[in-house]
Amino acid sequence: MKLSIIVPILNEVRELPRLLAGLLPLARHGCEIIIVDGGSEDSSAEIAQATGFMVLQSAQGRARQMNVGAKHATGDVFLFLHADTQLPEGAVVLIDQALSNGAYTWGRFDVRIAGPSRMLRVVSCFMNWRSCLSGIATGDQAMFTKRSAFEAVGGFPDQPLMEDIELSRWLCRFSRPARIDRCVTTSGRRWETYGVWRTIFLMWRLRWDYWRGVPASQLAQAYR
Repeated sequence: MKLSIIVPILNEVRELPRLLAGLLPLARHGCEIIIVDGGSEDSSAEIAQATGFMVLQSAQGRARQMNVGAKHATGDVFLFLHADTQLPEGAVVLIDQALSNGAYTWGRFDVRIAGPSRMLRVVSCFMNWRSCLSGIATGDQAMFTKRSAFEAVGGFPDQPLMEDIELSRWLCRFSRPARIDRCVTTSGRRWETYGVWRTIFLMWRLRWDYWRGVPASQLAQAYR
């Protein structure tokens, strides 16, 4: 299995050093690393280019950026990784094992949200539990998929929010997601900036509205 790791970035100069340090060992072991910049106004693209990784330019928007990365990827499996998320040790082997028996065409990791608030542990557990029940994964959980399945559903939908939820729904036509219980670690900056409870209520309201059919473009305005 050849793994292509696709990372959308936008003004991530603070997160990039840690991200790139974690990706370098994976590149040395044969993983293809593709960074897709959505028009950063800081030096994010230049920092990424200095590592020697493939750096592509795209219109802003995670869905568009990840689709651009997938279009240029040569791997058999795509891993979509947020810039503020760290993979656990042995992630490539874990993905290979998860997809090797043919029962699954895609999957995700459990997630741990980093931060001082104890409530973030509860949020993490709830996210993982919800994903187990629903079969829906989020970008924070480092979604991965076989190239064939990703191409069969046409990639991420061109929408500014909930693109991960929609892709999950489409991929569930092939299989439920493989669950890797080793956690990726994602930044709690969103919760710390806006408040844990406020962010929880906001995300639940947005998901409820999306389920009711409110357009993603309208939800994106509330998210910002």
